[in-house]
Amino acid sequence: MYRIQTIPHLLHFRQPAGTSRGIYTTRQIYYVFVTSDEQPEAWGIGECAPLPRLSCDDIPQYDDVLARICRKIEQSGLTAEATDALRPYPSVLFGLETAFRQLESGSFALWDTPFSRGKAGIPINGLIWMDSFPRMLRQIEDKLQAGFRCIKLKIGAIRFEDELSLIRHIREHFPAGDVEIRVDANGAFSPDEALEKLKRLAEWDIHSIEQPIRAGQPELLSQLTHETPLPIALDEELTGCNTLFDKQQLLETVQPQYIVLKPSLHGGLIGCREWIKAAERVQAGWWLTSALESNIGLNAIAQWCASLDLSVCHGLGTGALFVNNTEMPLAVKNDRLWYHPAKTPSGYREYFDFWAEWNNPSTCVTVQTSGSTGTPKLISAKKEQMRNSARMCCTFLHLQEGDKALLCMPLQYIGAKMMAVRAWLTGMELMVRKPSAHPLTDVDTPLDFAAMTPMQVYNSLQIADEKDKLLAVKKLIIGGGAIHPALEKALRDFPNEVFSTYGMTETLSHIAIRRLSGAEADSCYRPLPEVHLSLAADGTLLIDAPLICDHMITTNDMAKIFPDGSFCITGRKDNVFNSGGIKIQAETVEEKIRPFLACPFVVTAVPDAELGERLVLLTEQAPSDESLRQIKAALSKYEQPKRIILTDAIPLAGNEKMDRKACREIAVHHADLPFSAFLL
Repeated sequence: MYRIQTIPHLLHFRQPAGTSRGIYTTRQIYYVFVTSDEQPEAWGIGECAPLPRLSCDDIPQYDDVLARICRKIEQSGLTAEATDALRPYPSVLFGLETAFRQLESGSFALWDTPFSRGKAGIPINGLIWMDSFPRMLRQIEDKLQAGFRCIKLKIGAIRFEDELSLIRHIREHFPAGDVEIRVDANGAFSPDEALEKLKRLAEWDIHSIEQPIRAGQPELLSQLTHETPLPIALDEELTGCNTLFDKQQLLETVQPQYIVLKPSLHGGLIGCREWIKAAERVQAGWWLTSALESNIGLNAIAQWCASLDLSVCHGLGTGALFVNNTEMPLAVKNDRLWYHPAKTPSGYREYFDFWAEWNNPSTCVTVQTSGSTGTPKLISAKKEQMRNSARMCCTFLHLQEGDKALLCMPLQYIGAKMMAVRAWLTGMELMVRKPSAHPLTDVDTPLDFAAMTPMQVYNSLQIADEKDKLLAVKKLIIGGGAIHPALEKALRDFPNEVFSTYGMTETLSHIAIRRLSGAEADSCYRPLPEVHLSLAADGTLLIDAPLICDHMITTNDMAKIFPDGSFCITGRKDNVFNSGGIKIQAETVEEKIRPFLACPFVVTAVPDAELGERLVLLTEQAPSDESLRQIKAALSKYEQPKRIILTDAIPLAGNEKMDRKACREIAVHHADLPFSAFLL
């Protein structure tokens, strides 16, 4: 039994993409995320992306049709019978084929080839989009300077004479032996003018022209291919031709010199294999190209392409078109597309699981609490309130479409989920990394935004290369735990914007923020707009944030609120111990001890018949005699722990927070041991 989830995603072009059919600024795609009951750890993802006004399966309610197809495939799998039934839906077939291929291979490297091992690149053309004359000229010069030796020009949008001038400009500097020129008319020529324009184009040693006249005129196209001085490649003409018989008949009728294959338009991988066989029968050449897919679809096409033919230039250089693309280890160097297996993103399984949950019909998602003050539990968070929280954060930090952001925390917790929601809401480009103590190890791109825990920041500062990457993060928020004074001091001189956040699962990430770096560094938190704070009678913080919480939240945090609305946290109510009638805040004692203990430690308490509770110092290393004297001098007699207990490691709960409940349990377990004599 298979499970298939569909995930809609709206891609945003970095700049408008002009074709003879109009200008694209966005691109609606759908991911299909496949898992198996038999192998629950295995997964695969594919991309279903029909092109508007071009794909034969660009149909109303495409998402509903896709969902119905996926329900059927869940029962049977992608059998030969199911594949044949999907011929009228080539984009769906392509997405499912490649998702099941990844499920089988266990990797984004769908076939074992020199390309998938990072040993060979795929030769690609440099694509020149339709635009004004000067902008197209600038594109051409950029591509040539980047090392491309095959240039493909989209033509048909500006004056034909201007297009000839662009081609003439290339040929004046680069003969045909140095630079191959292909042009793509997208059916822009009328039958009456086509042959004359082909003759004029042929004067400039052009390799081929794609689809000179509008598709659906095979007889006229056949006449043109027999008279043309310029080789013709069929592109749109192939769309909607879904059976092997129809494919063979079309190619035998038209006799083109080349065909251009787009798997999501031309029958998926199995359909394109049929096209290749049919082309070989009429001695037509072929190459592959993308149909403006995201990196998921582009990677699948590239992996398949590398298993077929690397002797011609393919049209696979479109990965940088979108500002909110899905990260893949693909890179263009000179005129080749490379795959870097060592840079394959990790952590995507949980990411796509959450993305699918975010896009299901439910109005809520499930979030796990960290368990820092008790047993971890699952709570239900409203999606609309999460969107509101994301907007508050993105507005405050001035995050915007195209910013590069890093997700490097566990996705069962609210901090990581909100990073994903912020990216989806704004159109940021999100890099996903498996949670680790060193999240920047394999991040090569400078980041505009990242959220990390104090431990991740501390560890990154210890490695020179990681520290340089941390310094390059324009906006960094730190949450999920207390920030050690030494770490805060280290961040004070950072040139970028570094913030500590205050919040909890119930507030859907942070509701307040304080600057840690630069001249604006602050010792107090400042609430975000629409967040109102007050104190309960016992001094705990009350949060009224109607955009993200249905009711006022009573926290366990002891706080001070200042006249300007800022506040500071002095400790937690849970950590107030009553020893001999004196209330002692554990965090206050810890702050006084911290200068004299370099190892992890915690102050807790055990029940005591005389005092009610006795303070205990739980530490990973025994303090020296000098440290003990300094600690005693820094504490009042009521604050002085009456016992020291050594432990191999201070227990941590989810999200790296100290597990004070577990610490107390360790102390209680050792309650029958003699009290230490050094503190009274």
